[in-house]
Amino acid sequence: MRKHSWLNKKPDTVFDWLNIIFAGITFYLLLGNIKYVSGAIGTVLNILSPFAGGIVMAYVLNPIVEFFQSQVMKGNKKWRWISILLAYLVAVLIIAALVWLVVPQVISSIVTLFNNLPLYLQTMEESVLHLQEAYGIAMPHAMDALNSYEDLLTQIYDFIMGLAPQIVSYIGSVASNFVTVFTAVAASVYMLSDKEHLLHQMCTVTRALLPHTVAENVLRICSYANANFTNFFVGKIIDSAIIGVLTFVCMNLLRLDYAVLISVIIGITNIIPVFGPFIGAIPSVVILLFVDPLQAVVFTVLILIIQQVDGNFIGPKILGQKVGVSALWVLFSIVLGGDLLGIVGMVIGVPVFATLYGLGQEIVHWMLERRGINAEGEPLPAETEES
Repeated sequence: MRKHSWLNKKPDTVFDWLNIIFAGITFYLLLGNIKYVSGAIGTVLNILSPFAGGIVMAYVLNPIVEFFQSQVMKGNKKWRWISILLAYLVAVLIIAALVWLVVPQVISSIVTLFNNLPLYLQTMEESVLHLQEAYGIAMPHAMDALNSYEDLLTQIYDFIMGLAPQIVSYIGSVASNFVTVFTAVAASVYMLSDKEHLLHQMCTVTRALLPHTVAENVLRICSYANANFTNFFVGKIIDSAIIGVLTFVCMNLLRLDYAVLISVIIGITNIIPVFGPFIGAIPSVVILLFVDPLQAVVFTVLILIIQQVDGNFIGPKILGQKVGVSALWVLFSIVLGGDLLGIVGMVIGVPVFATLYGLGQEIVHWMLERRGINAEGEPLPAETEES
């Protein structure tokens, strides 16, 4: 006979009934004071924010640490601190390289684009007039938009000026909260160095608080979710970096303008599955359209080719089939995640949905087994008892 779940167990003792009553009262009080509960949770999360930042840092750097630990240190736990140090050095070097090589060129491209925008708009206006005169194509809306370029420049300028105080304020808050930043970095170092011990403690607490079956399922689900997130984000970052570099090289070979700026846009937006290439390509095409319509056409063809190469060769090689959901569910998870959490939801939607999808499959199989049928509705083979 199949073992019944602990959820099917009937309350037999007074202690069981007291637990049920206490849980019901607690749930009722939580619902009645949801605002105070959410406020208290927010306060606690604000206090623990440095440690949350440390968890994010440790999670991001952990694959690099494990690489150095296995490949360089040959699994020697005594030298794990060197692996952690090397991982932080790699992260610092990457950030420094981006700041030194990429950021100034991106800023220079934006400034040049902004300064030359009136000239680009004038060129666009001449092209539209040429189309109207040569081919008789009426473009009243395009002419109205181009004639109001001064308003466009004013809006862009006001937008940038509006962002400046916020950026300065954010930088100032980061500088003033140096202790918070230092705490996050220190916490990440301790988490990476004591990773196995911390994970063991978490597993022990989970097994102590929950029934055995539930505890093992919770730990298994957490491990499954961690694998999904790690595989997805590490693969996506590598894939996006390759696409960004490939776009930069191809644009330079084709002598297209603003190669650095556009390559950075394409590389960053490529992290978003499915919609990322289009999100990055649209503003890039608009930028080149102002410079030269022919360049915009060439870039459109180029980005279509690059995305086909990425979708059919580079992406599958790096990401493989580890996410484990079909293209339809990937699209669904991105749309749902974007509607709930915006850009962040679009990025994390796929690994979150992949985890829930795998959990849902297990629940469906468990329910079918309880009913004694398989996925086709046929009865399961009878279990034979050992004599």
